[in-house]
Amino acid sequence: MAVPKPTFPAPGHDHDRCTADAMHHAEHVCAARSQKLTPIRRQVLEALLASHRPLGAYEIIDELAKTTSRPAPITVYRALDFLMENGLVHRIESRNAFLACAHDHGTASMVAFLICDKCGSVGEVPATKVAQSLNDAARTTGFVPKLSVVEITGTCAHCQA
Repeated sequence: MAVPKPTFPAPGHDHDRCTADAMHHAEHVCAARSQKLTPIRRQVLEALLASHRPLGAYEIIDELAKTTSRPAPITVYRALDFLMENGLVHRIESRNAFLACAHDHGTASMVAFLICDKCGSVGEVPATKVAQSLNDAARTTGFVPKLSVVEITGTCAHCQA
Protein backbone atom coordinates (compact mmCIF):
# COMPACT_ATOMS: atom_id res chain seq x y z
CA MET A 1 0.00 0.00 0.00
CA ALA A 2 1.40 3.38 -1.00
CA VAL A 3 2.00 6.01 1.66
CA PRO A 4 -0.19 9.04 0.94
CA LYS A 5 1.60 12.24 0.01
CA PRO A 6 1.37 14.98 2.66
CA THR A 7 -1.08 17.75 1.89
CA PHE A 8 1.67 20.35 2.44
CA PRO A 9 5.34 19.37 2.28
CA ALA A 10 7.24 19.94 5.49
CA PRO A 11 9.69 22.84 5.51
CA GLY A 12 13.13 21.45 4.78
CA HIS A 13 11.79 18.33 3.03
CA ASP A 14 13.97 16.67 0.41
CA HIS A 15 12.79 18.79 -2.52
CA ASP A 16 15.16 17.12 -4.99
CA ARG A 17 13.56 13.76 -4.15
CA CYS A 18 10.11 15.35 -4.33
CA THR A 19 10.84 16.74 -7.81
CA ALA A 20 12.42 13.51 -9.03
CA ASP A 21 9.40 11.51 -7.84
CA ALA A 22 7.02 13.93 -9.58
CA MET A 23 8.97 13.74 -12.85
CA HIS A 24 9.01 9.95 -12.64
CA HIS A 25 5.24 10.01 -12.12
CA ALA A 26 4.82 12.31 -15.16
CA GLU A 27 6.97 10.05 -17.32
CA HIS A 28 4.94 7.02 -16.21
CA VAL A 29 1.60 8.75 -16.90
CA CYS A 30 2.72 9.84 -20.38
CA ALA A 31 4.12 6.41 -21.24
CA ALA A 32 0.93 4.68 -20.07
CA ARG A 33 -1.14 7.00 -22.26
CA SER A 34 1.24 6.85 -25.24
CA GLN A 35 1.82 10.59 -24.87
CA LYS A 36 5.11 12.41 -25.34
CA LEU A 37 6.67 14.44 -22.58
CA THR A 38 8.45 16.75 -25.02
CA PRO A 39 11.35 18.95 -23.90
CA ILE A 40 9.14 22.06 -23.55
CA ARG A 41 6.46 20.14 -21.63
CA ARG A 42 9.18 18.77 -19.35
CA GLN A 43 10.69 22.24 -18.84
CA VAL A 44 7.29 23.75 -17.98
CA LEU A 45 6.60 20.97 -15.49
CA GLU A 46 10.07 21.35 -13.98
CA ALA A 47 9.51 25.10 -13.57
CA LEU A 48 6.28 24.37 -11.71
CA LEU A 49 7.96 21.72 -9.58
CA ALA A 50 10.66 24.17 -8.49
CA SER A 51 8.35 25.19 -5.63
CA HIS A 52 5.02 24.18 -4.17
CA ARG A 53 3.47 27.46 -5.18
CA PRO A 54 1.32 28.19 -8.22
CA LEU A 55 2.91 30.17 -11.05
CA GLY A 56 1.31 32.24 -13.78
CA ALA A 57 2.20 31.52 -17.39
CA TYR A 58 4.46 34.56 -17.63
CA GLU A 59 6.24 33.56 -14.41
CA ILE A 60 6.89 30.18 -16.03
CA ILE A 61 8.24 31.94 -19.13
CA ASP A 62 10.55 34.02 -16.91
CA GLU A 63 11.80 30.84 -15.19
CA LEU A 64 12.48 29.11 -18.50
CA ALA A 65 14.24 32.19 -19.87
CA LYS A 66 16.87 31.83 -17.12
CA THR A 67 18.27 28.69 -18.75
CA THR A 68 17.15 28.73 -22.40
CA SER A 69 15.81 31.11 -24.99
CA ARG A 70 12.59 32.81 -23.95
CA PRO A 71 9.66 30.68 -25.18
CA ALA A 72 6.63 32.22 -26.87
CA PRO A 73 3.58 32.43 -24.59
CA ILE A 74 1.55 30.19 -26.92
CA THR A 75 4.20 27.48 -26.56
CA VAL A 76 3.93 27.58 -22.77
CA TYR A 77 0.12 27.65 -22.87
CA ARG A 78 0.09 24.60 -25.17
CA ALA A 79 2.42 22.75 -22.82
CA LEU A 80 0.20 23.71 -19.88
CA ASP A 81 -2.89 22.47 -21.74
CA PHE A 82 -1.20 19.12 -22.35
CA LEU A 83 -0.06 18.84 -18.74
CA MET A 84 -3.56 19.70 -17.45
CA GLU A 85 -5.23 17.22 -19.82
CA ASN A 86 -2.98 14.51 -18.42
CA GLY A 87 -3.57 15.41 -14.78
CA LEU A 88 -0.02 16.60 -14.18
CA VAL A 89 -0.91 20.25 -13.59
CA HIS A 90 -3.90 21.99 -12.03
CA ARG A 91 -5.12 25.50 -12.72
CA ILE A 92 -5.72 27.58 -9.61
CA GLU A 93 -8.61 29.70 -10.84
CA SER A 94 -8.47 32.41 -8.16
CA ARG A 95 -4.79 33.05 -8.86
CA ASN A 96 -4.91 32.51 -12.65
CA ALA A 97 -1.93 30.27 -12.04
CA PHE A 98 -0.83 26.67 -12.42
CA LEU A 99 0.37 24.06 -9.95
CA ALA A 100 2.24 20.81 -10.59
CA CYS A 101 0.42 17.71 -9.36
CA ALA A 102 2.19 14.46 -8.51
CA HIS A 103 -0.86 12.85 -6.92
CA ASP A 104 -2.15 9.74 -8.58
CA HIS A 105 -5.76 10.66 -9.23
CA GLY A 106 -7.74 10.80 -12.44
CA THR A 107 -8.04 13.97 -14.46
CA ALA A 108 -11.76 14.06 -13.62
CA SER A 109 -11.22 13.53 -9.88
CA MET A 110 -12.46 16.40 -7.80
CA VAL A 111 -10.00 17.98 -5.40
CA ALA A 112 -10.16 21.01 -3.16
CA PHE A 113 -7.18 23.33 -3.17
CA LEU A 114 -5.98 24.60 0.19
CA ILE A 115 -4.15 27.88 -0.44
CA CYS A 116 -1.97 29.26 2.36
CA ASP A 117 -2.21 33.04 2.58
CA LYS A 118 1.13 33.26 4.40
CA CYS A 119 3.58 31.09 2.45
CA GLY A 120 1.65 30.73 -0.82
CA SER A 121 1.87 26.92 -0.84
CA VAL A 122 -1.08 24.98 -2.18
CA GLY A 123 -2.20 21.59 -0.93
CA GLU A 124 -4.90 19.41 -2.39
CA VAL A 125 -7.38 17.08 -0.73
CA PRO A 126 -10.06 14.82 -2.22
CA ALA A 127 -13.40 16.62 -2.55
CA THR A 128 -15.64 14.28 -4.52
CA LYS A 129 -18.52 14.49 -1.99
CA VAL A 130 -18.35 18.29 -1.92
CA ALA A 131 -18.35 18.49 -5.72
CA GLN A 132 -21.25 16.07 -5.99
CA SER A 133 -23.25 18.09 -3.48
CA LEU A 134 -22.55 21.36 -5.32
CA ASN A 135 -23.36 19.84 -8.71
CA ASP A 136 -26.60 18.34 -7.35
CA ALA A 137 -27.61 21.72 -5.92
CA ALA A 138 -26.89 23.38 -9.26
CA ARG A 139 -28.88 20.76 -11.17
CA THR A 140 -31.97 21.31 -9.01
CA THR A 141 -32.15 24.80 -10.49
CA GLY A 142 -31.93 23.48 -14.02
CA PHE A 143 -28.30 24.52 -14.32
CA VAL A 144 -25.93 22.03 -15.98
CA PRO A 145 -22.51 22.27 -14.30
CA LYS A 146 -19.44 21.98 -16.45
CA LEU A 147 -16.60 22.49 -13.98
CA SER A 148 -16.46 22.60 -10.20
CA VAL A 149 -13.43 24.09 -8.53
CA VAL A 150 -13.12 24.35 -4.77
CA GLU A 151 -10.44 26.68 -3.44
CA ILE A 152 -10.08 27.34 0.27
CA THR A 153 -7.76 30.03 1.57
CA GLY A 154 -6.32 30.03 5.05
CA THR A 155 -3.11 29.20 6.88
CA CYS A 156 -1.27 25.90 6.57
CA ALA A 157 -0.15 24.01 9.68
CA HIS A 158 3.51 24.87 9.02
CA CYS A 159 2.78 28.62 9.06
CA GLN A 160 0.64 28.29 12.19
CA ALA A 161 3.53 26.69 14.08
